[in-house]
Amino acid sequence: MRRGVTILSIGCALAVAASLGPASEATAIDGTATASAAVPVARLLPDGRAVPPPSAPPAVKKMIRAANHIRHRPYRWGGGHRSWRSRGYDCSGSVSYVLHAAGLLDWALDSTGFMHWGGGGPGSWVRIYANHEHVFAVIAGLRWDTSNTTEGDGHGPGWSEEMRSTRGFRLRHPLGLLR
Repeated sequence: MRRGVTILSIGCALAVAASLGPASEATAIDGTATASAAVPVARLLPDGRAVPPPSAPPAVKKMIRAANHIRHRPYRWGGGHRSWRSRGYDCSGSVSYVLHAAGLLDWALDSTGFMHWGGGGPGSWVRIYANHEHVFAVIAGLRWDTSNTTEGDGHGPGWSEEMRSTRGFRLRHPLGLLR
């Protein structure tokens, strides 16, 4: 009887996994990942602002609104750490800013702090990629980053539809937000 229960449990687990569909993020051999998610994707306007999908949770909409507010600010090392209002933001300051706007973070973290923040693994709406030197986020399928963005001069907070390599980054997600 025990073996039958185990086989039934494994079969149920496989059926649930199959019903969830493909993984919400694909990783290529070179360590790059697509920014696609198992949720509706935000739209990037020609002027560089992001528009959240109507079905996004309120916290995600607040994050996108906050990110739009500071996009195109200059990159400043340490920017966004002493005060939420800053003339410029570094990578961790800009990620901290959007998470704070959604009520998910009380104070700014550096990139190393984000390596241990929240829960491990991907979230559906928000993913944080952190290592000892850099942090960026994918919010509703768009990359929020201070480098390699497709708008402006590519230095300073901005959106991109293209993903960068995630090799060497830890993947985290906010707790308390619908996965």
